[in-house]
Amino acid sequence: MECIFCKIITGEIPSYKLYEDDNVLVFLDITQGTKGHTLIIPKKHVKNIYELDEQTSRDVFTVVPRIANALKKAFNPIGLNIVSNNEKPLQSVFHFHIHLIPRYEDDGMKLSTINNYGKYDSDYFKKLVTAVQNYL
Repeated sequence: MECIFCKIITGEIPSYKLYEDDNVLVFLDITQGTKGHTLIIPKKHVKNIYELDEQTSRDVFTVVPRIANALKKAFNPIGLNIVSNNEKPLQSVFHFHIHLIPRYEDDGMKLSTINNYGKYDSDYFKKLVTAVQNYL
């Protein structure tokens, strides 16, 4: 298997494990974007959010608050970003994962979105709602 996260799960590649159960593995990201930057992954190989089934999603997301609170107590960050990159442009490992990125004063991280408040009218939002609801 060529998936680096699957190799971490099997122990072929070492990691700095924070937590493990039958379905989920949590370990420090070796890039350490900030102190405590952590990855949460399902042990089941799933490429991205689009392939994530409900049970695997529950397994992963159930662990998120527990790990987030441990990071908060351990490092006292001013906040925390929860990020999951899926497909282009930013997914680099094609095994679903969640980044927990503790935030600190002047940490240099630039995670943000564009503020388009006031740019769109009600008809625009109604069209978006309809487009999504057609597939729910």
